Amino acid sequence: MEYTIENEYLKVTVTTWGAQVKSAVRKSDGAEHIWQADPAVWGYHAPILFPHAGKVVDGKIAAKGGVYESGQHGFARLMEHTLVEQTENCVVLELCANEETLARFPYDFRLVSVFALENDTLHHTLTVENLDGEKLPFGIGFHPGFAIPFDDQHTYRDYELRFSETESPLCVGCLPKGLVHGNCYRLGANIDTIPIDEHLFDNDSHCMVNLRSQTLGIYEKGTGRAVVCDISEFPYTLIWSKPGKPQFVCIEPWHSLPSQEDGSINWEEKPAAAILAPGESWSTTLSTRFAR
Repeated sequence: MEYTIENEYLKVTVTTWGAQVKSAVRKSDGAEHIWQADPAVWGYHAPILFPHAGKVVDGKIAAKGGVYESGQHGFARLMEHTLVEQTENCVVLELCANEETLARFPYDFRLVSVFALENDTLHHTLTVENLDGEKLPFGIGFHPGFAIPFDDQHTYRDYELRFSETESPLCVGCLPKGLVHGNCYRLGANIDTIPIDEHLFDNDSHCMVNLRSQTLGIYEKGTGRAVVCDISEFPYTLIWSKPGKPQFVCIEPWHSLPSQEDGSINWEEKPAAAILAPGESWSTTLSTRFAR
């Protein structure tokens, strides 16, 4: 199912499959800012990453005496979520533990997604509730894909990633297995921008740690149009697209990392975004401004 919310600035469509933002159209110019999930390129719009972000060792987790298969980025992005509430400018969805999730993750939980519009900004809040009798460790992250160019008069070369502060981005290395191995590199030194070109993602994503910037956005050079993410509460921010001429760029604020290459499959030994006691909950919000 799909649900639409709107105000005078934006019209946003959310799909219950994966609790993804499927469309975000700026009313002033009709620009569609969300990648439309061409399966020949990348078949997602804006997946949410739960109960882990990235890969785990051997694609498995061991918890509560069992071993479970767990693919990249967990399962929340691959499941149908349920409508809780809809108003003119807000949609609430939930994913509760069920027979399918328990076959992959042996914890009782509730994952709530709230999509709310405020002027030219979309707030996406994820809340994890521990309904289990034991403590619940988890990882979580956002993975929105933003379409470029914004219109037919521009190409990908007319765009750049722009930090709100000068940065020397330190990146966590995860190649070749998609797992953390301790090596790091810098994406630049004393930079405000990163040009978007056909070589930026030759070696997959860049996972930047401890940025000082409050925001990171995709800006159209010379016009002021932009998609700007508030990354201030996130310890990790990734950028990613397919190699070659980019048709979209993902800005991915995460609260946790993939497993360590030499790490254990034991779930409680994996660094977590949070560890909830029974009955506790935890929330995080990605706010994205569609600037004109």
